[in-house]
Amino acid sequence: MNNPTIYALDFDGVICDSAVETGMTGWKAACTLWEDMPKSTPKIMIDQFRIIRPIIETGYEAILAMRLLYLGESVEAIYSDYGDKMQRLLQDAQISVDDLKKLFGETRDIWIAEDLADWVNMNPLFDGVTAKLQQMGQQHIWYVVTTKQERFVKQILKANAIELTDERIFGLDRNMSKVEVLKELLKKHPNTTTYFAEDRLPTLINVLKHEELASVKLIFALWGYNTAEDKTLAAQQAFTLQQLNNFLEL
Repeated sequence: MNNPTIYALDFDGVICDSAVETGMTGWKAACTLWEDMPKSTPKIMIDQFRIIRPIIETGYEAILAMRLLYLGESVEAIYSDYGDKMQRLLQDAQISVDDLKKLFGETRDIWIAEDLADWVNMNPLFDGVTAKLQQMGQQHIWYVVTTKQERFVKQILKANAIELTDERIFGLDRNMSKVEVLKELLKKHPNTTTYFAEDRLPTLINVLKHEELASVKLIFALWGYNTAEDKTLAAQQAFTLQQLNNFLEL
């Protein structure tokens, strides 16, 4: 293949609309830390979580976000002071980020073991993405670059009949930033055109800071977990802004 094209794709917010499942897993996990919370997730909390989902980078943060919502924090208040509120909760609960990551993964594992079909249904792929990925797998090399634990990515892809080998999935387990993964892919695939699709604006802006990644073509996923302000700011950058209906049509 002459000058092949490589695609590196974020998962949550680009391939998978996982906001409801992430929120529900966060709530279930929070219930094990704070016994005053009811076991079933109120719908209003899920609706509010979807609004604050754009500021959440890694799934475990949903545990803290759901606790804040349960305590009556408004969406606006969480947006305005997200980092400090998260740190205060961590200190009050005397729990580490690593502990939360472990708890979040174990909570998902229990849900999957008890009702895999229900868990998969709560992680739908965005409309049309399944067919696009199946077709792309026949034409190009592609990777998943995500902060999600790899076993969950594999479960969702398998449930949607999408084939991707384990070495093509870079998740939380590898302890690599997305910038580090992209640098690795450039080394592995020299003399290629590399695209990186992501829905979080801070992640794309961070890529711009690294000269070694100047050749990577950046796609901002407008359908993902980003705000109106993010979309406005992204339009001022050297990104390709894509809607879901023209995703991967380059």
